[in-house]
Amino acid sequence: MFIETEATPNPATLKFLPGREVLGDRGTADFTSVEEAAGRSPLAERLFGLGEVARVFFGSDFVTVTKTLDTDWQTLRPQVLGAIMEHYLAGLPILEGAAAEEHAEDFEPADQEIVLQIKELLDTRVRPAVASDGGDIVFRGFRDGIVRLRMQGACSGCPSSRATLKHGVENMLRHYVPEVVAVEQVEA
Repeated sequence: MFIETEATPNPATLKFLPGREVLGDRGTADFTSVEEAAGRSPLAERLFGLGEVARVFFGSDFVTVTKTLDTDWQTLRPQVLGAIMEHYLAGLPILEGAAAEEHAEDFEPADQEIVLQIKELLDTRVRPAVASDGGDIVFRGFRDGIVRLRMQGACSGCPSSRATLKHGVENMLRHYVPEVVAVEQVEA
């Protein structure tokens, strides 16, 4: 089994492409601790078990791993590759139970049409670019003209994520959806 590795804009995160489906069209899953992964993802548990992993994110065909600050990739990368390979060779599932995260959304029912426009733009213009960097962007809400989004995977904690949201995503949404006045990043 050959697993490709790609750098991401976040120097603490690498993107691993196992050459097969990870979650496919079942969405994404983001784990920030071994406790979150316990009983939900055997692969995330295995990766956190390496001891130097701070976050694990699963996309359609990739896994992004964020290391702790005091670790270097030269040491951790081969361990992550080995853990992913062993997991796939053992034939274990990526997730157990729910296929992907449930995302709570906060918006007024009267804004349903605006929210659909925002989600369409995110899905067609933003998410593919964010996924290519090893992450995801999740709609969390829309109130008083403010769109609330959560960055996941490599994009969470990336030094350039706030600039991407403010200058890229916000400008694009304001252009196509006049009701949007700002974009905010949320953590949960």
